[in-house]
Amino acid sequence: MAGKENKVQFNLKNVHYAVMTSTGDTPAWSAPVAVPGAVSLSLDPQGEVSPFYADGIVYYQSAGNNGYSGDLTMARFPDQMLQDIWKFELNATDKVLIENVNVEQASFALLFQIDGDADNQYYCLYNCTGTRPSIASQTNEETKEPQTQASTISAVALENGNVMARTTAETTEKVKAQWFQKVYEPAELAA
Repeated sequence: MAGKENKVQFNLKNVHYAVMTSTGDTPAWSAPVAVPGAVSLSLDPQGEVSPFYADGIVYYQSAGNNGYSGDLTMARFPDQMLQDIWKFELNATDKVLIENVNVEQASFALLFQIDGDADNQYYCLYNCTGTRPSIASQTNEETKEPQTQASTISAVALENGNVMARTTAETTEKVKAQWFQKVYEPAELAA
């Protein structure tokens, strides 16, 4: 039975990442890992409109789809994510995280939920990279204000062209219930 479509959306939550593990043409990811403390996500579409002129008018135009880019702001990125995505190394003896410029970061899927007035929407960006989280803080004054961390996320297409998946009002409850258990793949691709 089809649900009612949202009129508005609000409240980012249930942010997860899944490290991309594929080495060939078939995408694969590790099990999604929850990242508590979602504050905001703002992703803008990337790509330009290219007009072609003929007969003195715009005869044809095309729009490029180069994915999305923007900022994910969290209360704090957990140590495990620093290790899994940005390849910080945990020193075995001292238990200190070490960042090394010569280590390449991992690509990952970013999964999250945005609530709506009628239904929750679940999203999956399949092929992401992210800048290392920002480091910022300030002194306490009359009140303690939590400081956040941000990473600029870039989501691009997989080899098959898929950039993102999002549930709709007609998505089955079974699909929604499994959304954060593994990266969603269309049934015809997962078979």
